[in-house]
Amino acid sequence: MKKTVNCVIDYIYWESEIVSEKMELLQRLRLGLAVAIAKVVTGVVRGLKIGAGSVLPGEIASRLYPGLLSLLSRQIKQGIILVVGTNGKTTTSLLLCTILENQGYKVIHNETGANLINGLITTFLSASNLVGKINADYAILEVDENVLPLVLKDCFPRYILGLNLFRDQLDRYGEVDTISHRWENAINTLGESTTIILNGDDPTLCYLGQRLPNKVLFFGLNERNLYLEEIPHAVDSIYCPKCGHSLDYEGVYLSHLGDYNCPSCDFTKSNLDINSSEWPQILIGVYNKYNTLAAGLLALDIGINKDVIYETVKEFKAAFGRAEELTIDGKHIRILLSKNPVGMNETIRAVNDIKAQGKSSTTLMILNDRIPDGTDVSWIWDVDTENLVSLGGNIIVSGDRTFDMALRLRYSQDKITEGDSYFNLIIEPDLSKAIKTALEKTSTQETLHIVPTYSAMLEVRQILTGKAIN
Repeated sequence: MKKTVNCVIDYIYWESEIVSEKMELLQRLRLGLAVAIAKVVTGVVRGLKIGAGSVLPGEIASRLYPGLLSLLSRQIKQGIILVVGTNGKTTTSLLLCTILENQGYKVIHNETGANLINGLITTFLSASNLVGKINADYAILEVDENVLPLVLKDCFPRYILGLNLFRDQLDRYGEVDTISHRWENAINTLGESTTIILNGDDPTLCYLGQRLPNKVLFFGLNERNLYLEEIPHAVDSIYCPKCGHSLDYEGVYLSHLGDYNCPSCDFTKSNLDINSSEWPQILIGVYNKYNTLAAGLLALDIGINKDVIYETVKEFKAAFGRAEELTIDGKHIRILLSKNPVGMNETIRAVNDIKAQGKSSTTLMILNDRIPDGTDVSWIWDVDTENLVSLGGNIIVSGDRTFDMALRLRYSQDKITEGDSYFNLIIEPDLSKAIKTALEKTSTQETLHIVPTYSAMLEVRQILTGKAIN
């Protein structure tokens, strides 16, 4: 009887082994099919020149093989770096990628800016072989601030780099406090092995960092000469995130980012782990100084020499549409993506610095209201467009919401004292014609600044370069 029982047990074990092997084979075949189809789709999309193939392959593959993000992300040797925030993700992640690659690391990066889950999966698949194997030291992934909690369910990063939180696409995301609470809840599930690097000048992120059990490093500015003369209209977090009282600001660098403390409770700005006055900057704008410091602090924590980082910063070229510079028909062009009040205010600040030097007289502003931009364009009334109008010159408006932008500028003009600088508003809904007009009005000694929302930026680049990025 005992012998019979043992035989039955052996048979059951043997059968379970066969079933397990069959299931494993089936999973391998399923994975191989998902990877193969994704690569074919990528090849077709790029071959037909209808896009970069940065989203669709990942969407298809994830439907064929659920759990693909978790499987692929676990293969990164040194760790995954997630770059999140409202503004600056693409520039910061590209700078960090360049720093690491210059040190000989093999890095994968969603360079097209596809920062939703399907875009992240596509990035991993592009770096894998036909059976889904990846050989990379680091993965640097810019992640949409709203999907970070979803990403953290399948991905366990070595670093999370939080740049800032501003109001952006309120029809989709909600207020900054809501996003911050969701980040905190998601990060608390990771354990303490993940290092968090945050913008200490942002009260919301500073308070978040003070509450986390992880190792937290803070970057920010300590250059009072960069203070704004006054707090701009586009501010989001000037109240204490702990008690709700109005914060006392010694000065602000950008929107609500600055030096602050709460007069009602013990909340105050954390000590910074980097001295901004020592750091070089090649791209224009205070916002790019923040991007530089964020990437630099993370690279320092990895163990890269400061002088090596400096050299990379000095030679760094902007990502597409983010202070990207082009030469068309002998004319110098700079494209400055602006998709929310804070971003556009800082763009205007940078453009005015150049206008004041007499190196720019024409600006092309393009406002769209498509899904990537956010369908609510009321945010343009929080932009201090008076600062742009005050220096005069040609301002051409175009895009899906041409007349909304034109109206905003006309109201700005009404606030400018009579006799101030000449302001010439040109309304041209046809984007190709608007670009042509802008180039005609720009001399070879000047820079044409193009200020588009996201979908408009893609259109502008396609018109100017003949290449699509989507």
